[in-house]
Amino acid sequence: MPITFAIASDTIYFAVDQKPKRTSDLQRLRNIKRNPRVAVLVDHYSEDWRALWWARADGTARVLEKDAEASRAIEMLVERYAQYREAVPGGPVVAIHVERWSGWSFT
Repeated sequence: MPITFAIASDTIYFAVDQKPKRTSDLQRLRNIKRNPRVAVLVDHYSEDWRALWWARADGTARVLEKDAEASRAIEMLVERYAQYREAVPGGPVVAIHVERWSGWSFT
């Protein structure tokens, strides 16, 4: 599923935001609690195939309590995404400790 994210060192953060959801019992959070092994894939597409690239992060996710780490993650997301300045994500926040980075680029 698509996410907006912020990175600090080897940790990727994302938060449940204000966009309408059918329920607050989100499948993505249940999946993390059931199996915290996750992968995040970021890619860049271009009509000029020489500009193609992707990066993948494999790691372990955890749903954060409302604590200092979650607050800092929200601050990073607000700094990165202008949309979050008007609608600050309410959480919960997920932290992914990256254990392996991999990637590819055409050039």
